[in-house]
Amino acid sequence: MTYQYFATVGRGLEDIASQEIIKLGGQDVQTDFTGVHFKGDRTLLYRVNLWSRTIFRVLWTLQTVPSYDPEQLYKNVKKIDWSSYINPSQTLAVHCTGKSPRLNHSHFTALQVKNAIVDQQQEKYGTRSDIDTQNPDIIINAHIRENKCTLSLDSSGDSLHRRGYHPAMGMAPLKETLAAALLYMTDWTPELPLIDPLCGSGTFPIEATLMALNIAPGLYRQEFAFQRWNDYDSDLWDQIFTEAEESEKETMPIIMGSDADEEVIKQARSNARACGFADKLQFHHQKLIDVEAPADHGILICNPPYGKRLSETEQLFPFYKLLGDVLKQRFKGWTAYILCGNKELTKKVGLRTSQRIPVDNGGIPCTLLKYELY
Repeated sequence: MTYQYFATVGRGLEDIASQEIIKLGGQDVQTDFTGVHFKGDRTLLYRVNLWSRTIFRVLWTLQTVPSYDPEQLYKNVKKIDWSSYINPSQTLAVHCTGKSPRLNHSHFTALQVKNAIVDQQQEKYGTRSDIDTQNPDIIINAHIRENKCTLSLDSSGDSLHRRGYHPAMGMAPLKETLAAALLYMTDWTPELPLIDPLCGSGTFPIEATLMALNIAPGLYRQEFAFQRWNDYDSDLWDQIFTEAEESEKETMPIIMGSDADEEVIKQARSNARACGFADKLQFHHQKLIDVEAPADHGILICNPPYGKRLSETEQLFPFYKLLGDVLKQRFKGWTAYILCGNKELTKKVGLRTSQRIPVDNGGIPCTLLKYELY
């Protein structure tokens, strides 16, 4: 049977996510603002949750109902037979996004949806689901748009960017989904050497290693929300999970990360151990001025500090100049990518860009700068 799904993604990453979903078997794939609509069967739902590197969560679209005001929303939600999706013994949480003139407070809208569901249960069974905002059995997403409410089941639970391998983080970690998307934006392929000389807790090198070894990022998660659904097919999931485990490759290129902070390098190594490939991924405690190219060509990618205030920006001027000097003197034959949210700082790199890609990093307007190093 074919169902309608919606994958939520970071702003600006819709096209990359849609290509990923197409490769996984998605049908009728269409991008939307911070999301991708697609169709497929239950196998695809499980597979996208397990394999996607760039999306946050997968919603199973149930129904869209008129919702001109709170009363109409309550009435129409209550008309849906919720017994197919949740029983009174299961806990419930409702998350709301979007708004309309008469439904402009997400908490109140979520409350209307929740009340309609539990009131239906109370009338039908004489009992109702308890609300659990921390670890619910069933998560319902209500999206308000143009006086209509689209109701969906959240199949992912925790955001898919929380891979499960990342217990140790630096001060300003890059989301794993964004790191993977940025790697897709570069010229890097799993055959090329890759280095991040400012790696922090190791997100770029680890995501690159997952790609190079063809490891599904969802293998490290303890659970997905769909495993609590009434129609959960454990045999199908076991088959898909086992296939993913058996698809891992053995060989990989040089992938390295280094950082001047010894503590974050310890965190990066801990994260690599959690993935099971600490012996294949190299992390070095090393200052930027001491970094050298490990091969005669490859991809360098980094996410240096941006500086939020003017005084912080000025203090970073010498660091960015040093970064440009290291690239120019030691990485000839390489292609470098720098993610930055501060134009004044990138001017100090002192190299001409060959491409500038706008990127939204957690609400911060950034640019992925490409440098061809001759």
